[in-house]
Amino acid sequence: HMMMDSPDEVWDQLHKETSKAGLDKIMDLQGFYVKSGQMCAANIGNAFPPIWQETMSPLQDECPARPFDVVKSIVESEFGKDLNEMFYSFEETPIGAASIGQVHRATLKDGSRVVVKVMYPGVEDVFRGDVRTIKMFCEVAQPVHVPPLIEVEKQFMTEFDYRRESEQLDKVRKNMIAANLSGDSSRLCAIPKPHLDLCTKRVLVMDELKGDKLVVELKKDMERQMNRMNKSLEKFGDEKTMEISFSKEFTLGENGPTAEEYDTFIKLLDAKRRASNFYSDLYNVSVGWLPGAKKRTYEGKSSLPINHAKLVDELLYIHGHQILVDGCFNGDPHPGNILLLGVEEGKPQLGLIDYGQVKILTKGERLLFCKMIIALAQDDKERICVLLKEAGYKSEKMDS
Repeated sequence: HMMMDSPDEVWDQLHKETSKAGLDKIMDLQGFYVKSGQMCAANIGNAFPPIWQETMSPLQDECPARPFDVVKSIVESEFGKDLNEMFYSFEETPIGAASIGQVHRATLKDGSRVVVKVMYPGVEDVFRGDVRTIKMFCEVAQPVHVPPLIEVEKQFMTEFDYRRESEQLDKVRKNMIAANLSGDSSRLCAIPKPHLDLCTKRVLVMDELKGDKLVVELKKDMERQMNRMNKSLEKFGDEKTMEISFSKEFTLGENGPTAEEYDTFIKLLDAKRRASNFYSDLYNVSVGWLPGAKKRTYEGKSSLPINHAKLVDELLYIHGHQILVDGCFNGDPHPGNILLLGVEEGKPQLGLIDYGQVKILTKGERLLFCKMIIALAQDDKERICVLLKEAGYKSEKMDS
C-alpha cells in the first residue's frame, strides 16, 4: 500500500523489473504460459500496462526455437520421406517461433516459395497438463475462474491439428476472394494459399507472404518521415507523443489525420518527389556530364509515407466483413498475425496469417450482434439488457 502514492517513474521501474522476470519464467515453463504471455502482449481485456505489453511482445513470434534436427525429423516422419524429396530447399533458421511451433522458409520442387509451419513434439500434452494443473488450483482456491479456464482450454485445443487450420485458412481465403477483398496486390489484403496435399496434423505448408509485421513497418515508416523532417524518434518520450507531433506536422490536430487527409498529404509529397526527380533528370543529362560533377539520385515511391489511417480502416472493414457477412473469422488476430506487404514497391497491402482459431457465427448470431452494436452506440440500456438475455448471458442476480 505504501507504493500507491509513488510517482510514475517508480511504478515504471517496478513494471520493467517484474515483467522481465515474468518473461524469463514464461520462457522456462513454455506451454500454456506462453499463450498467457501472448494475451498480455495483445492486451486482451485492456488489463495490462504498456511496459508489460512491450516486454511480452517477443512471445508472439520470437520464442526460443527448437534445433533444426527436431524440425527435420518431424517433417520426415509426417510424410515418410526424406526432406530433400519434398523440397528443393529448406532454410534451417526459422523466421518465427511461437507457443506450439515454428516457421521455416522453403522452396517446393516446382519452384514455389512457401513457408512451413511445424508443430513441436509433445506440445499438446504439455498444454493439457498446464491447464489441468491451473484448473485444479482454481477449483480449490479460486473456483470463479474455473468456467473461463474450461472455455480457454476448449478454444486453444483446436490449434493442435494443422490439417484443420489449413482447411480454415483455405475457407477464409476463398471468402475474401469471393468478396473481392483478396486475390492480387490490388486488393485490400493477401491471405496465403495452403498446399492442402502437403498439410498434416503437425505440418502446414502455405505460400509465402513477403513482408514484416504491420506494427514494425508502421514504426519504420514513422522513423523515415521523422528523418525526412530532420527529427528523430529519440526526441519523443513515448509513441503517443511521437504520433501527435507527426500529426501536427500535417497541421491536422492531435487526433491524427483521417485516411482522406493522409491521402491528400501523400499526393502533395508525391508531386514534390516527381518534380525533384524531373530536375534531377535535367541536371544529370546536362551538368551531370561535366568532369567532376556528381550526378543526383532519384527518390523512389517507397520514400512516401504509408497511409496509416487507411490501413486501420481497411483492417476494420476486412474483419467486419468476416464477422458480419461471412460469419467466419480469425478468433486470434493479435499483432503478430498481421503483416504489411509491398512497402518497397510503394503499394502497401495487409497480409493476414495464422488461422488456428477460426470462429463461426450463424446468421442469427450475426444479426443479434449487429443489434447489440446499435444499442450500445445509442446507449439504450433497456435494449442492451434485452439483447444480452436473448444472447444467453446469465448472472447470479439476474431477474428471470
